[in-house]
Amino acid sequence: MAELKSHPQLKLFSLNSNRPLAEAISKAVGVPLSDATVDKFSDDEIKISVNESIRGDEVYVIQSVSDPVNSNLMELLIMVDALRRASAKSINVVIPYYGYSRADRKARSREPITAKLVASFLEMDGVDRVVTLDLHADQIQGFFDIPVDHLKANSLLAHYFADQHDGDNTVVVSPDHTGVSRARKFAELLDAPIAIIDNRSPEDATTVPESVIGNVRGKRAIIVDDMIDTAFKLTIAAETLKKAGATEVYAIATHAVFSGNAQQRLQDSPIAKVIVTDSINIAKADQFEKLEVVSVGNLFGEAIRLIHNQHSVGRLFGR
Repeated sequence: MAELKSHPQLKLFSLNSNRPLAEAISKAVGVPLSDATVDKFSDDEIKISVNESIRGDEVYVIQSVSDPVNSNLMELLIMVDALRRASAKSINVVIPYYGYSRADRKARSREPITAKLVASFLEMDGVDRVVTLDLHADQIQGFFDIPVDHLKANSLLAHYFADQHDGDNTVVVSPDHTGVSRARKFAELLDAPIAIIDNRSPEDATTVPESVIGNVRGKRAIIVDDMIDTAFKLTIAAETLKKAGATEVYAIATHAVFSGNAQQRLQDSPIAKVIVTDSINIAKADQFEKLEVVSVGNLFGEAIRLIHNQHSVGRLFGR
């Protein structure tokens, strides 16, 4: 007679968006990545096969919805369908970067709320839980009717900065009015004051704000944001801070989207260092001298261990 299992077996799968982070998570959990083939047909349709039994197992699929966003999203949806049809006990998706998160509300008439649409796709596909990091807007958690573990990289990045760079005489800066809450939380970790770039048009790359709310003169300024996309807003903020008397400018963000010519723009800017996480894979060819990357592999690994052992993940939310 076969022996009964008291707990489902834990299985980790990596798709194509961020294999290095998946390997770091696997090492942190202490469970090897399971075997799956992710390929494409000649017409670019995605072909996935799960090469081992996952019947009755607790499965985690690691996939950032980053560039190429639509292809990576479809990979994730197709993989979840394959796992559900193979009788996985539970399907948990680990999404270090949640693509389409900026479309979280109707800013104008007749606009979609794409972040909600992605949530609906995942739920309809049969996902049981989402584990993600630093959503662009906290309310995206409410788009789901399944558990969402929303991890934070604040503490990880703040500790890294304090360990690697001189944290004395610093001020934490929000690049616009919408990011004040994020900057305040980061400033509390460094026991530093905050300042705000008075940018009334953060989406307009041609607008150069002239004033800073708060004192940055003679201080080391740390601009904090959730993501760096084109880097226009960030480099303009750095120039504004230097004009206001900041001695050095650092940039810290969770997600390195790096669209277009962002890397070169950052390298040529007054910013001393750009510190990001590996939530999005940055190819060696796309890295630059000023870039420093902090891994979130251990953070996700600890979250997966806690969830699998049915322990609270709450203490990770403030990190």
